Amino acid sequence: MLLFLLAYLGGVLTIVSPCILPVLPFVFARVGQPFLRSTLPMLVGMAATFAAVATLAAVGGGWAVQANEYGRYAALTLLAAFGVILLFPALSDHLTRPLVSLGARLSQSANSKTRKGGSAVIASLLLGVATGLLWAPCAGPVLGLILTGAALQGASIGTTLLLLAYALGAATSLALALLVGGRVYQAMKRSLGVGQWLRGGVGVAVLVAVVAIAMGLDTGFLTRASLASTASLEQGLIDKFQTQDHGKPSSVVMSKDDTGAMMSGNPAMMSSSNTMMMQAKPKAAADALPIEGTLPSLDGAVQWLNSPALSVQGLKGKVVLVDFWTYSCINCIRAIPYVKAWAEKYKDRGLVVIGVHSPEFAFEKNIENVKKAVADLGITYPVAIDNDYAIWRAFDNQYWPAHYFVDAEGHVRHHHFGEGEYDQSERVIQQLLAEAGKTGVSGDIVQVKAAGAQAASDENDVQSPETYVGWQRSENFVDAKGTVNDTPHVYAAATPRLNEWGLTGNWTVGAENAGLNDKEGSIYYRFHARDLHLVLGPAMEGKPVRFQVTIDGKPPGASHGVDTDAAGIGTVTSQRLYQLVREAGSVADHTFEIRFLDPGVQAYAFTFG
Repeated sequence: MLLFLLAYLGGVLTIVSPCILPVLPFVFARVGQPFLRSTLPMLVGMAATFAAVATLAAVGGGWAVQANEYGRYAALTLLAAFGVILLFPALSDHLTRPLVSLGARLSQSANSKTRKGGSAVIASLLLGVATGLLWAPCAGPVLGLILTGAALQGASIGTTLLLLAYALGAATSLALALLVGGRVYQAMKRSLGVGQWLRGGVGVAVLVAVVAIAMGLDTGFLTRASLASTASLEQGLIDKFQTQDHGKPSSVVMSKDDTGAMMSGNPAMMSSSNTMMMQAKPKAAADALPIEGTLPSLDGAVQWLNSPALSVQGLKGKVVLVDFWTYSCINCIRAIPYVKAWAEKYKDRGLVVIGVHSPEFAFEKNIENVKKAVADLGITYPVAIDNDYAIWRAFDNQYWPAHYFVDAEGHVRHHHFGEGEYDQSERVIQQLLAEAGKTGVSGDIVQVKAAGAQAASDENDVQSPETYVGWQRSENFVDAKGTVNDTPHVYAAATPRLNEWGLTGNWTVGAENAGLNDKEGSIYYRFHARDLHLVLGPAMEGKPVRFQVTIDGKPPGASHGVDTDAAGIGTVTSQRLYQLVREAGSVADHTFEIRFLDPGVQAYAFTFG
């Protein structure tokens, strides 16, 4: 909400920019003229032009994100440029002079046509285009600052709403100018010095922030400047839409017995259109598998790994298994050994397995991170990197993992959400291959012996739910007042009850994660499960963070996970899921704590097995 307010105020303040003054006399000349023939066309022309220029800024910001590991440096460079432009008005005037000149000429042309008896509507529309051309470059530095942070989370409904708030601020200023007329114009001239002073102050603040980020003194500025805080609003809008469209909300709360991760609170991944509607629960395999839909388009992936881009037409005649996954999801990690085994066993019998990597967290959009995960997991079948959720939306998918089984004619015949029922899924593959006329298909079932985090969960002993650390989806924080969001805060230890968690030390809890600002901070959790995992990452690429794990205040010993030793010592080196506890004895309630010896770690979510 704060980001929307700042965007709105930023739009309001753009009217005091020096380069907007040349067009205002022509705007004031419309005061008292008919609204439909004069004022409305002018506002439409201004809005359309402003939106076009803002879209170019958004595309530029998106380019910074697509640069992956270089995106941080590109974003910092853009922020620094915005700060310099804000600090030196003369530079801003020089850079925007071509558009300002064009806008002034269009304004004069519109005024001249009106005086000569031309169409007032066309003249006013032309004046609106001129105003938009003038307004957009004047707003450029502030608008660009907002969009650079927003682009780090990708295009979304929130981006549109943020631009709308900015445009509404500008429209408010213009409406006041039209209402009050020349008196506002004279007042703006008098306030011009104050406006320049404010711009300079903002410019200094931006440059200071850039230096702080570059030196690693702040670990969350870009995240806090992003649109993550708008996700709950997006989710509400989508839930309302889908409730009306399908009679039920799209997002549900998953219980501890669910074996799949439900897409919840991450609206960038939601689909409001149904290319292929699936049932809420998996259908049991039968002798005659029903047709549930047709294979949706596979277009829209930003990159393919292990294969050239695949298409629906090119897959005709093949039995296809589409596996939606993301590399930090424990449910996906435990299902992958079976998917790999099926891909290897049936690849010469006509089965094509396609992994669709649709990210849950922002760091999972980093293609290099995905490539490393694919290599570490030993995945050799084709993987579509679905960073824009184009394939996710085409399937109207809502789960990780989600398996869709497609026959040789391109019909979806079966689906399964979450872990488990692997024997049934393999029988479906065998049946679809038989229907396609494939011979020599083995009727036995693969035997998978997975180790580490890939080992199957012991569901009978799991009494702790997946728990998010970021405020957007967090629950069961030990303090009933909750976390102090989006600002550094020092937390003190408390005594947690079962499934409660807490922080100690100086943390900034953002929408998606919590970042440690100083060393000697910790996270603790009272849990009941065999395995405890935590998704972690260093805030600075390549800067490791050391940690030590304890269980009930003691080193884990034989109960350590694959990412710690018996003393509980480990290091966060990359953004991924870390297995920290594998209970060696009987499962009971325990208090887990991970203490970080270096600053800069980011914690995302607990999962259990």
